[in-house]
This record gives sequence, structure tokens and C-alpha cells, in this order.
Amino acid sequence: MQPSFRSQKPIPVRERLIMALDVASIPEAQALVEELGDSVIFYKVGMELFMSGDYFGFIEWLKQRDKKVFVDLKFFDIPATVGRAIKALSSKGVDLATIHGNDAIMEAAVKDKGDLKVLAVTALTSLDRGDLDDLGFQCDVQNLVLSRAKRALAIGCDGVVSSGLEAPLLRENLDHKLLVITPGIRPVDNREEDDQNRVASVEMAFQGGADYIVVGRPIRDAQDRKAMAEKIQSQILSQFN
Repeated sequence: MQPSFRSQKPIPVRERLIMALDVASIPEAQALVEELGDSVIFYKVGMELFMSGDYFGFIEWLKQRDKKVFVDLKFFDIPATVGRAIKALSSKGVDLATIHGNDAIMEAAVKDKGDLKVLAVTALTSLDRGDLDDLGFQCDVQNLVLSRAKRALAIGCDGVVSSGLEAPLLRENLDHKLLVITPGIRPVDNREEDDQNRVASVEMAFQGGADYIVVGRPIRDAQDRKAMAEKIQSQILSQFN
């Protein structure tokens, strides 16, 4: 792997781990955050928590504890609606947010985003070749990801969400112009009952050019969650020493 692929952005190392709070309720999420303490600084809050209660109250609760917040709701609607949603979200102190869709949607999203960093989803890591065929995408997965990333950059998005398997392709073609957030991280080779198809290890993701990694169930389902988070933090630190 070429060393130039490794992230060059001045991101504090311990902020490069984003913990996915994919749990059923706000109280459960709060308990997990308290349990993890200072081992995790950045949290992803997605659709499951959005449907479970006081989503924006929980975001405020995280910000009061000096946590960074990634809103992963993959906004997809008519451009004007997405634009207004992103504008409203920019006042909540959120750091990252995802959108999904065509050029017009991306253009509306970046228009009034303020300090909020907008991320375009390239191809969900749960999709494999057969899924993309069913959706009508006849091109190669990597070509699809690169095409969407190029459009996102040209329009003014701050970054993309992309599998660690495609991150080197993005760095090779787009250098370090975009933030690359990589989900589907698995610290160990355990794929049982896993709905992610295009996964990567911590080392593979950062050597390939990821700026941040998103980790959920390996921490959430660990016997000692804080110890697992610290183990991943150590793996990240080893990539930037």
C-alpha cells in the first residue's frame, strides 16, 4: 500500500474512531456512552435512534459532554426539502451528516450547510454485486463509487461515505480533497450473522486512505466495551505514529 494514501488531514487521532450507536433506545445509547467514557469522542446517531424518542435532545446531551456527532439519516427527498433539512440541522452543533441522491440533491444540501460537513453516500456497504444488479446499476462497484465521489467533490460536498475496499481508488484519483468515512469495520475476522458485505479491517481502512472509521457491533457486542474501544484506538494510533 502506498504511504501517500494515509490520511493527511489534521484530525486528532482519537477522533478518527466513530462509534455507531445502533441501539434501540435513547436510555440505552446514553448508558453506552457513559460506559465508554473517554475511550470514544465521536458518535454516529442513525435512523434507529431517530425513531426511538428525543433524537435532538440526545444530540444536545452528547454535545454537553463534548462529544462530536455524526447524523447518519441519509437525507433523500426533493432537493428543496433536503436543503431545508440540512440548513436546520446546521444549527444543532452537528459535525457530519449524510445525504443520498443526485446532483440536484447534493447542490441543495451544500447551499446552506454552514459549518456542518455534508457527506455523500457512494454505495452502501451492505450491497454486493447482485444487489447492485437488482437496483439497475450495471457498472462495476468501484466505477460507481468513483463516479459518485467525483460528482460530490465538484458540487461542494465535504466528503463521502465509502467502503474501505474503495478508499484507495478514491485517494488515487482524487488525492486527499474529500473526507473519506469508512463504515463496515471489523477488527477480527468474524462474519457470522453479519449484514455487511464489503468490510475492511482497521489497518486496511487507514492504509487505504480513510479519514475516519465507523465501528458499531464489534464494540457494542464486546464483553468489555471500553477495552474493545481502547484496543481499536491503539490500532488507529499505530497507523499514525
